[in-house]
Amino acid sequence: MATESIFLKVSCINGKYVGLMCLHVLLVLLLSSIATSSKTILDTLPGYPGTLPFKLETGYVAVGEIDDLELFYYFVESQRNPVRDPLVLWLTGGPGCSALSGLLYEIGPLTFDYAAFNGSSPTLVQNPYSWTEVANVIFLDAPVGTGFSYSNTQEGYYSSDTKSPQAIYLFLRKWLLDHPRYIKNPLYIAGDSYSGVIVPQVTLLISDGNRDGSVPPMALLGYMLGNPVTDQHGDQNSRVKYFHRLTLISDELYESIKAGCNEEYVDPDINNSTCVDDIGLVAECTIRVNDAHILEPKCSFATPRPKTMNWGRKFFDDIPDEIIQSPTKREEKWCRNSNYVLSYMWANDQTVQNALGVRNGTIIDWKRCNKSIAYDSNLHTVVHYHEELLTRGYRALIYSGDHDMMIPYVGTLAWINFLNMTTVDGWRPWTVDGQIAGFTEKYVKASGDGLTFATVKGGGHTAPEYKPKECLEMADRWMSFYGL
Repeated sequence: MATESIFLKVSCINGKYVGLMCLHVLLVLLLSSIATSSKTILDTLPGYPGTLPFKLETGYVAVGEIDDLELFYYFVESQRNPVRDPLVLWLTGGPGCSALSGLLYEIGPLTFDYAAFNGSSPTLVQNPYSWTEVANVIFLDAPVGTGFSYSNTQEGYYSSDTKSPQAIYLFLRKWLLDHPRYIKNPLYIAGDSYSGVIVPQVTLLISDGNRDGSVPPMALLGYMLGNPVTDQHGDQNSRVKYFHRLTLISDELYESIKAGCNEEYVDPDINNSTCVDDIGLVAECTIRVNDAHILEPKCSFATPRPKTMNWGRKFFDDIPDEIIQSPTKREEKWCRNSNYVLSYMWANDQTVQNALGVRNGTIIDWKRCNKSIAYDSNLHTVVHYHEELLTRGYRALIYSGDHDMMIPYVGTLAWINFLNMTTVDGWRPWTVDGQIAGFTEKYVKASGDGLTFATVKGGGHTAPEYKPKECLEMADRWMSFYGL
C-alpha cells in the first residue's frame, strides 16, 4: 500500500463524532503495525567493552510512493528522563553523510578511542558530552544511498532538496506510530551543514501536517541548526568578509576586491581582470587553510588561483588516500580526517553490520560521506522557510563554530538580518564554567520564543565535533528554555 494513501486524515470535534474517533484509533493501530520494517535492540556493540549504558535501537522504516525507500536509523533513548525529555530528529549534512558521523563524531553517546588505536579493530568509549544525556535522539541515514539506507528500486535512489524532506517527514510519522510513547514528547528537528537545506522543510511539513490533522499529531516546538547551508550564494559570498575578519587577507586586498568585484565573488564578471586577479590573490592566501577549521592542518591541497570563489565543498572533508593507506601513522602526519578512518574500518566490518541489523547485500561499501549519490541540489535558498516557521511561532536555535570558513557565521548572520526581526537580547557573551563559550543574540519575528543565534568560540564545521562540552550545554539550556 502506498505511503501517502495509508495516512488518512480524520477529525473529532469536541468528541461528537464517535465513529470517526473509533476509525482514528483503528488507523493508528493499523499504521503502527506496519510502520517499521524491522528494528533491533542492542545491549552490546563490537568494540565497546561490556553492556551499553544506554538504550540503543536500530532499524529500517519503509517510505516512498510504493514503500521502496528503506531508511536506516539509530535511536538512543535519553539517559536522563526519556518520558519528559525532548525527542530530537538529527539529520547529518552532505548531502550523503551518514548518521554515524553525527552519532560517533558529534553528539552521540559513543566515540572512538583514538589513543588506543593501533591499526587493528577500533574500540569505542563513552562520550561524556552526548546530547542523549538530555534528549531522546533519532539519527537518520537520509537521503537513500546515505549510510545503510537503500532503495528496492533504481528510481528510489534519485533524490533532491525537495524530495528528501518528504521522505524524512513520512519516516518520522511512521516511526512515531511505531513508538507511541514518544508522541507527546517535545519535538525538535535538528542537524548541521547541508541539512540546513532540509531541516526547515521537514519542520514546515510537520507544522502543515499538524494543521491538517495528519496522524499522528506531533508536539513540534521548533528546530536547531549548526553551521547551516541556507542561502548558497550568500553563504559562499560571505567568505571574503570572513577572510578579512580572521586576518587571512589584508585590508588593502579586501578593499580592492570589494570595489573591483562589486561584492560579487561567486559569479563575478570573468572579463573584469581586476576582480579576477584579486580573487586569485584571495585564493593564494586561503586555499591551503583548512576550511572546516582554520587553525587545524589541512591534509590535501587544492589547485590555487581559481577564477571564482566556488572552491569550497558541500560535503564534509573526507579521507585523503595517503591516510587510508597508512592509518597507523597518525602522529607523523595527523589531521582531523585521520579520525574518520576508524569509522570506515568499523562500519564496514561484517560483525558490526550484523550487530546493527544491517540487511545483508544492501550495502556493498559503507562510506561516511557518499559523494556518488544521485542527488539534485535544486533549492538554492531556504530563507523563506525560516521566515514562515518563525511567523508561525516556532523556536529556532542557529549556531556557528566561529572558526568555520565553509559556512562562515557572517553569512548566517546576513540571512538572519534579512528576516527583519526585532532584537530582544543584544549581542553578548555566553559562558560555560565561567569561561566565554561564544556570543549570542536573540530575535523575535511575530510571536513565540523566536530565533536564538549563537557562535561557538573555537568551533569548526561542525561545532559539536570541536567543542562538545560547550555545545551540549548550549543545547540543554536552549531546549530547557533557560536561555544561553
